[in-house]
Amino acid sequence: MRVLGIESSCDECSAAVVEDGRRILSNVVLSQVDFHKPFYGVVPEIASRKHVEWIAPVVQDALSAAGVAVGDIDAVAVTYRPGLIGSLLVGLSFAKGLAWALGKPFVGVDHILAHLYAPHLERDISYPYLGLLVSGGHTIIARVDRHDRMQVLGTTIDDACGEAFDKVARLLGLPYPGGPSIQKAAEQGNPGAFKFPRAWLEGTRNFSFSGLKTAVLKEVNKFNGGPLPVADLAASFQTAVVEVLFQKTMQAAREYGVNNIIVGGGVSANKPLRDAFLAQTEFPVKIPPLSLCTDNAAMIAAAGYYRYVLGHLDGLDIDILPTWPLS
Repeated sequence: MRVLGIESSCDECSAAVVEDGRRILSNVVLSQVDFHKPFYGVVPEIASRKHVEWIAPVVQDALSAAGVAVGDIDAVAVTYRPGLIGSLLVGLSFAKGLAWALGKPFVGVDHILAHLYAPHLERDISYPYLGLLVSGGHTIIARVDRHDRMQVLGTTIDDACGEAFDKVARLLGLPYPGGPSIQKAAEQGNPGAFKFPRAWLEGTRNFSFSGLKTAVLKEVNKFNGGPLPVADLAASFQTAVVEVLFQKTMQAAREYGVNNIIVGGGVSANKPLRDAFLAQTEFPVKIPPLSLCTDNAAMIAAAGYYRYVLGHLDGLDIDILPTWPLS
């Protein structure tokens, strides 16, 4: 069974064809990073306009790369929550029109569940598992019981960790996106040079990164516009983020009795974070390859396949849900 997946929740415009929920026949991703660099963050209006411009050719490219005609598709899956309103509307509207024109089953996919499903594209993973989703818009710990069911254990109460990376990168004069630029700068720095705070939020599984961001700002201001020890600041900040993400996830995994830990989302591409999880031996850890860490349609098509198999089809009256329900 071949599912066409469409992803447009933020600033990546992507389409993919996945067979039987596992075999990626194509996965085309166009990034808008260059358009948002001057603003150190995604501008919703720019993002939605680029999706309008790109969505049709991206879908055609995905079909061509997969070597299939549009009529060979068995179902259409698309992200409908959460994300930027305009961006979500473009992908959802296109997918609805395509499914209606083809007379094919239509499936709405939760972006969060899709990220946590991404490692399944490479290997079998037993349930239940503890999922850590870390990206520019989300920081979530969840227990995942099956393809379509999870229990949220904790989330950020302010900034997502990826957003904190972007904001700190701007403070340090590093390019957008902040994750890769901070990681690169930190390679030459001393992670213990600055004693930045860790917000443990004892008694909860939640995260907070606004205080850490403010602590970096205070250190930067001490230099009164003079040269900054960018490498040391980047390394100290990155270490603080990784330590909190790792420790809180491990604690939750111990408490909730899971078989595996899954780490997904754009920030899961961060090497120190990957190294921390892969170095421990208490739980098997699965992290997708870099190509499946950031937003992509292959994970949408794969997650959509299992929703279809479980009978969770959607009508063409389904609407977007920009914010994510924590139930």
